[in-house]
Amino acid sequence: MKQFVIILLSALVLFNSCKKDDTTSGATASVSKTITDLAADPGTGVDPATGQTLGTINKFTLFNFKSGSIISNSDSASTKWDIGFRGTTIIFNSGVSGPGTAGAQIQDGTFDGITTAPSTGYISDNATSYAIPVGSGKGWYTYNGATMVISPTAGKILIIKTADNHYVKMEILSYYKGAPASPVNSIPARYYTFRYFYQGDGGTALK
Repeated sequence: MKQFVIILLSALVLFNSCKKDDTTSGATASVSKTITDLAADPGTGVDPATGQTLGTINKFTLFNFKSGSIISNSDSASTKWDIGFRGTTIIFNSGVSGPGTAGAQIQDGTFDGITTAPSTGYISDNATSYAIPVGSGKGWYTYNGATMVISPTAGKILIIKTADNHYVKMEILSYYKGAPASPVNSIPARYYTFRYFYQGDGGTALK
């Protein structure tokens, strides 16, 4: 009888242990990644006189932060994607751009220094403007007319609420293929290199 009780207690401990492991494994993990050379409608070449990209197809490259992967354009009407890239234009899955509830804002600071996402202030894409404005000095980048080079503006961090209501911080590191330290306009452009942190637990902590 005593041996039976011991076996029963051991089984109960093992069962409870398995239940705890199942709960833990079901939790969504946070993601910290650097994405290199994400093509954003790069076209077929560059006009050397104007720096304008030639041969573009006018389609956004859609991306999901949780999976860290590109989403097919055939899923553009779904909530599978969070952010889209086409040239210097960035869209979010919200408003006129998609059926999700994504939004974004820009904070001044450093990637490591921003550790909490604000609970308010997120802007959705609308009929007259995008959440992140397009234009030199207005959003994430600065354009140098003399060199015809686009550079991420230092100290501009994108804070994003995703289509599934999680928070992300993102820093764009380069707009040119290979992420050269000193890009020139002959290097293929419209290739994003960026790093991001996706908070998996749904909270506002960004670290």
